[in-house]
Amino acid sequence: MSDFWGLSDGDSVKASGEFELDGGSMEPIPDGTQVQAAMDEAKWDNKDSCEFISLRWTVLKPEAYKNRKVFQKLWVLGNNPNQKDPVKAKAQGDKAKKMLAAIDTNAGGKLMENNGKPTDNDLQSALLNKQMVVKLAVWEMEGTMGEKMSGNWVQAVAPKGSGVSEASSAPAKPSSADTDEIPF
Repeated sequence: MSDFWGLSDGDSVKASGEFELDGGSMEPIPDGTQVQAAMDEAKWDNKDSCEFISLRWTVLKPEAYKNRKVFQKLWVLGNNPNQKDPVKAKAQGDKAKKMLAAIDTNAGGKLMENNGKPTDNDLQSALLNKQMVVKLAVWEMEGTMGEKMSGNWVQAVAPKGSGVSEASSAPAKPSSADTDEIPF
């Protein structure tokens, strides 16, 4: 029987109440950067019993951002629980549907061939591993402990041949946001 708690250097894990992984703090990709990306996850998800489409993109180019992940929520049903104004929630749903239609068109147009609500299987077979150009923006908000948080959101999509930004050495400049949700 092998020692589960044995480490690769021959030592064993020491019992302690504390441990910290190296790294973990990654600056967002700079605002306005265009990257070549492909989706590796597409599914329905929910927050506070409200459904949305959850997408995960993997950056392919430029090399400086290769394999970075960008998460996207599409509130296509106009039911974002963080949007208290119902008129704005419906408008957000319309924008999300337009974004999904653009993504679908760049991926081959399979979702829009069916007029009904797509299933997880529909989303996956139509969207996964289809390359396109994605323009990224930066979101910023205050976390539950008062810490500043930031990340990327998908601002625009375009066909694969539309061009990719060259990686900039300039630090990311997060844009301020009045809300804890991105526009989609």
